[in-house]
Amino acid sequence: MTLRSHFATFAGRSSYWFLHTFLKGGSSLPGKITTKIDPDILKHLGQNYDVVVITGTNGKTLTTALTVRVLQQKYPDILTNPTGSNMEQGIVTTFLRAPKAKGKRPIAVLEVDEANVIKVTRYIKPKAFVFTNIFRDQMDRYGEIYTTYQKIIDGVALAPEATIIANGDAPIFHSKNLPNPIIYYGFRHQPEQDIKAKPNTDGVLCPNCQHILHYRYITYSNLGKYFCPNCGFERPVLTHAVTELGEMTPTSSAFNVDQHPMKIEIGGLYNIYNALAAYSVGRFFGVEPEEIEAAFSEDKKVFGRQEVIDLDGKKVTLILVKNPVGLNQVLDMIATDKEPFSFVGLLNANYADGIDTSWIWDGNFEKLPKLNIPAFITGGERYKDITFRLKVAGVPEDKHQIVPELSNVVEKIKTLPTEHVYVLATYTAVLQLRKLLADQGYIKEGMGE
Repeated sequence: MTLRSHFATFAGRSSYWFLHTFLKGGSSLPGKITTKIDPDILKHLGQNYDVVVITGTNGKTLTTALTVRVLQQKYPDILTNPTGSNMEQGIVTTFLRAPKAKGKRPIAVLEVDEANVIKVTRYIKPKAFVFTNIFRDQMDRYGEIYTTYQKIIDGVALAPEATIIANGDAPIFHSKNLPNPIIYYGFRHQPEQDIKAKPNTDGVLCPNCQHILHYRYITYSNLGKYFCPNCGFERPVLTHAVTELGEMTPTSSAFNVDQHPMKIEIGGLYNIYNALAAYSVGRFFGVEPEEIEAAFSEDKKVFGRQEVIDLDGKKVTLILVKNPVGLNQVLDMIATDKEPFSFVGLLNANYADGIDTSWIWDGNFEKLPKLNIPAFITGGERYKDITFRLKVAGVPEDKHQIVPELSNVVEKIKTLPTEHVYVLATYTAVLQLRKLLADQGYIKEGMGE
């Protein structure tokens, strides 16, 4: 290390200690301070780690958490960023707080924002990249899906020897010829047919000839076993695959991977993809299927990902939503609940959420009035937008309460007529709600650390 990097590291670690000791937080500020002093600090902090970069639109945080659990079955020193602070300053903070590794070369499993991949690979050469999916998300930051993917592969280009572990069911991940070794994962669990994706689905044009892709089967959105009837472009051979689906509930999912039975304590078909990605990373690092099954069986909730909070007897399930595809998967998941429940929608539009709220009109909120939901609440900084969206979806006015202030939302939840309450919230709304609940003693301070 240079004298500059030594000083930057000292300043960053000191600020981290102060913020976490006295203010109970600080996942990005220490990184900001450190990079201000030494913009190249990541080169020094990450040079002794085997790094796994996990990126994509949806599923990064849960995939990261599951991957850490899986690798801990074999490797004692795993560094990660569990708070979801996935931009450059948050990643720097992650390295700053790392204890000194003992024994084997440590592994860092890092959730990385799509646009920040290149900011990592400029200084660190990862051992592996994990691509979860790419959907339309935060148009003001990322643009269309092909622009987002280009941001990722611009970063990957700086690490051509790293192995890519990619969702093979996503056509976009098979659209470019990359020099990296590639492992594909996906689903292989349904009888085959010849179908097309639903109208207005993104990413269904063949990258070779621009013909509309067909599918042998679809899991959701544009994911599945795709093929082009015009030029022969098709899904690559999968190294690891979900071969059977078992019981699916709002709180658990059973399935087989490569014929091995697995179960995760979280609902939703989309979360099985996250588990499959973590399984694939585990196998890449030599973790056995039986060890992965044991890792998945741990019932540890992840910040904002179906986190269940006891609010004076109400079981409040907090779920992050941020784009139409993810939202629709969450709506499908809560629709499997056999008991009546109440629904709370909290919408913010800050930079971290995406300032454009038009995406809520692509969500299938019309499903809600058909479910056994006796009470609805809408709130957040953009409460007028989400309130009007539910009104258009057909939610009855006599069941619908409008509560702009989050502090009042917490009190209103306590009065809802059902024991179970689903709260669907955008990123900064999740942060704000969790802080309120932490201040009132319902949850511990922090974000899943």
